[in-house]
Amino acid sequence: MGLLIVLWVGWCGLHSLLITTAVRRWCEQRGGWWHGGYRLAYTAISLVTLVPVVWYGQSLPQAVLFDPPLWFRAVQGLLLVIALVLFIGGARAHDLGGFLGLRQWRDHRAGREPEEPVLHTGGILARVRHPWYGGGLALLWGLPELTDVSLVTRLILSAYLVIGARLEERKLIERYGEPYRAYRRRVPMFFPWKRGR
Repeated sequence: MGLLIVLWVGWCGLHSLLITTAVRRWCEQRGGWWHGGYRLAYTAISLVTLVPVVWYGQSLPQAVLFDPPLWFRAVQGLLLVIALVLFIGGARAHDLGGFLGLRQWRDHRAGREPEEPVLHTGGILARVRHPWYGGGLALLWGLPELTDVSLVTRLILSAYLVIGARLEERKLIERYGEPYRAYRRRVPMFFPWKRGR
């Protein structure tokens, strides 16, 4: 179990390091492929390094912690529905090509300058600032069968999502300033528990 913790913490650390402003700016300054392919390479590295961690966790013997009562299963089902709504809403609100790095790579290949980022607050973003982070949290705790291994994984990844969202908030404040601060004051972070204005 100790190795699993090390692997998850290492993956989270690498994932966070590669998306820092310092690394992004370093790639932008180098120009060429470094600039155009940075986000695509980040996505690929994240996925490739995730596979062995998940595989190792699944290969471990697992002890089921308890047999959940019906009400607990109902809560898990509700969390899965919330996750689905947040993921779909986030996919509609965000530029998936830009998120994966495909748009940046196409712009680089075509010799186009990347577009300046714009603060979007429509769709699901009028109700929750980070639908994918919130969806990730809901998914982690909505999945059935809680085991000793899955509990460790869920705790580490939940902490990672919360910390990652906080770090993302700093970048967004640096990029957009007061408009983002105002948006943050009126819209919840992970779950749409109040009406946006």
